[in-house]
Amino acid sequence: MSVAPPSPEQPLTGGCLCGAVRYEITAAPLNASYCHCTRCQRRTGTAASANVRIPADGFRVVRGAEALRAYEPPDGAPKVFCTRCGSAVYSGNPEADAFVGVRMGGLDIDPGVRPEFHQFVDYAATWEPLPADGLPRYGERRG
Repeated sequence: MSVAPPSPEQPLTGGCLCGAVRYEITAAPLNASYCHCTRCQRRTGTAASANVRIPADGFRVVRGAEALRAYEPPDGAPKVFCTRCGSAVYSGNPEADAFVGVRMGGLDIDPGVRPEFHQFVDYAATWEPLPADGLPRYGERRG
């Protein structure tokens, strides 16, 4: 079964665990991937973060912007989370960046795209082996 790409008329929706934050995606995802960097491990509490990359002009928070805060590392994109439940919601700045990275676990339905690669595998958690899924692997950020 094929999933229609999101549009302004039929957006892809998602949000945080407690429901305070809700967002809409109205543009087709550019791609999806797994990130194994230590920053994602610590931010999510998991071995890897599954992310879908969305054009910034196709992403908007529709409820709960006041509950969002961002950790802004000196050498990376802002990591935006809900202050009420702690959910990692997205990374990037929708008002200044070309795209945002939305956490796939926060989506309400299948986004119609699958992770295409693993990046930062040089930092992968030793306690969870990388899956033998045939996807390309990059030691650092994919070029």
